[in-house]
Amino acid sequence: MAKRVEAVNMTDQFAEFKELKNIDKTTLISVLEESFRSVLAKMFGNDDNFDVIVNPDKGDCEIYQNLEVVPDGEVENPNKEISLSDARADDDPDCEVGEEHTRKIDFAKFGRRAILNLRQTLASKILDLQKDAVYSKFKDLEGELVTGEVYQVWKREVLLLDEEKNELLLPKDQQIPTDVYRKGETVRAVIHNVDNKNNNPKITVSRTSPMFLRRLFELEVPEIHDGLIVIKAVARVPGERAKIAVESYDDRIDPVGACVGVKGGRIHGIVRELRNENIDVIPYTTNPQLYIQRALSPAKISSIRLDEETKHAEVFLRPEEVSLAIGKGGLNIKLASMLTEYVIDVYRDLDSDAEEDIYLDEFKDEIDEWVIEALKDLGCATAKAVLRMPREELIERADLEEDTVDHVIEVLKAEFDE
Repeated sequence: MAKRVEAVNMTDQFAEFKELKNIDKTTLISVLEESFRSVLAKMFGNDDNFDVIVNPDKGDCEIYQNLEVVPDGEVENPNKEISLSDARADDDPDCEVGEEHTRKIDFAKFGRRAILNLRQTLASKILDLQKDAVYSKFKDLEGELVTGEVYQVWKREVLLLDEEKNELLLPKDQQIPTDVYRKGETVRAVIHNVDNKNNNPKITVSRTSPMFLRRLFELEVPEIHDGLIVIKAVARVPGERAKIAVESYDDRIDPVGACVGVKGGRIHGIVRELRNENIDVIPYTTNPQLYIQRALSPAKISSIRLDEETKHAEVFLRPEEVSLAIGKGGLNIKLASMLTEYVIDVYRDLDSDAEEDIYLDEFKDEIDEWVIEALKDLGCATAKAVLRMPREELIERADLEEDTVDHVIEVLKAEFDE
């Protein structure tokens, strides 16, 4: 009766394993077979002459021992050999010496210790499988958005549980400085890093990563999700301010307007998620001068000198514009440098009559607007910035006709001659 109870419990153990998530049937069968063989090897010295057939759907396992038939009285290793009379008595009346006799093994008859050993081996291997499955799943999800429930709050990190009860760690340095966490509340973050040291998966998530801002925009702005608008670059000082450069693949779509939404409806949700982090959305351009101008907004730039090899930019502004370019606590220029990947130095335009300088937009009545835009793309936003640049350089870099450049210079000089 006791042996029957052991057999039933073993069947229950199979039923438990076949409900495991993230483990495919083929792998499960392989692990179960490996576990049985491991126990058999301990009991018989090796498992070379055993066949193990696992039936996880039925909740059982069939074990067969292959023995060589030897003459009666000549059995030297009962784990490898069987006498002729015993083989014939074991439902094989036609066998002969030298043939192989297969005998079915009832694992339950090996007793409680063998079954306990099997369960421990199974549990250990299944645990390793589960850890591998968790690691593989989340490693593929690095950089993706995840939602977890706050389970425990410690001084240096917060423990979150996702809907499958996987543990997610949110370290202090990956938290927005103004974040406050309470047990039971839901938190969004991106999967920042996944490692598997000592076969113990550790999933670290982040709310300060630029990727978190990207994923929030993908979530809130359908055009980004659909690929009509692309996020080209992101720069963040978490909890303070961020800049994001976007580009539209559809001329009919204003990338900045789409990201901000009607009355700021789309971006407000992101700002709230980021604890009121200010977000500047600017249109991306491959023109480095124009890109830097936009990145330093709201400051208005007089001129820019670039060294594209060293990625260094010297930006000249009117004295009253310098503080806007630098921003509170130096945030604006810091984020502009991060966004454009240029080292930006800001200088006051100390031309003796700099105060009399005039923005090019004031000359739209005399100079075509497309010409003005071409000059602004060079980093020349004011009349004196254009006049300081050599005529040949204006022709070459702005791709303008000589007559057009001469006309521009004439108009601008006339303004100051007056």
